Amino acid sequence: MPEPRITDSHCHLDFPDFDDERPQVIARAHEAGVARMVTICTRLRTEPQVRAIAEANPTVFYAAGTHPMSAAEEPMATADELTQIARHPKMVGIGETGLDYHYTAETASVQQESLRIHIEAARRTGLPLIIHARAADDDMARILTEEHRAGAYSCVMHCFSSSRALAEAALGLGFYLSMSGISAFPKSGELRDIFAAAPLDRILVETDSPYLAPPPHRGKRNEPAYTAHTARVGAEVFGLDYAEFAAATEANFDRLFTKVAAWEHAA
Repeated sequence: MPEPRITDSHCHLDFPDFDDERPQVIARAHEAGVARMVTICTRLRTEPQVRAIAEANPTVFYAAGTHPMSAAEEPMATADELTQIARHPKMVGIGETGLDYHYTAETASVQQESLRIHIEAARRTGLPLIIHARAADDDMARILTEEHRAGAYSCVMHCFSSSRALAEAALGLGFYLSMSGISAFPKSGELRDIFAAAPLDRILVETDSPYLAPPPHRGKRNEPAYTAHTARVGAEVFGLDYAEFAAATEANFDRLFTKVAAWEHAA
């Protein structure tokens, strides 16, 4: 019997970690039931390479933006630029963008400017915003809320591992939370409790590969196939069998990433 279908909503297939075996990595994902992957461009100058991976693989889609840790090193993106890129049929999300004060607090103002530009692009395109948040909960909640009041947009808090307060702020705006391998770590009980308190219809799963491999692969290179390990933990968190949880996260992904379903239908 085939594995239930799930989607890795956030990975980095263009990273050199996968250069030697990208086709095999994608094939292993399919074998594990990971039927679709969204690979994320973190610097707009690499967008052509990320796009090419999506174009070459029917089950791979992509998103593009400037990662907050790179915001001060890269040319500032414009909403026009992001909107132009979003015309590609397999470009399905804006980002990742966000705030990271853990490693790059000194560039906070640049990160905030970049974040607001990406939010404007998400509004214009109707594509979901993909948020990276680390050690910046107060500013993140404030900016997301201010901008949502100025004009609605959809959003996923990728690899969510922040506070309950930020989770509640994001959920209150209608946003989604994504479970990564961190959710499956033995010491992440408090994070699992935050997810357990969230509505099931706002949950996605992801790897953020090549980073953050879940058990039993922790400490090794992560890859999209391992989404299944995190999803099994997610099923336990919500008290569901795996097939039920997989079906729920698939419905959530399709509701948020509407362009994926449109491309699949056209194909």
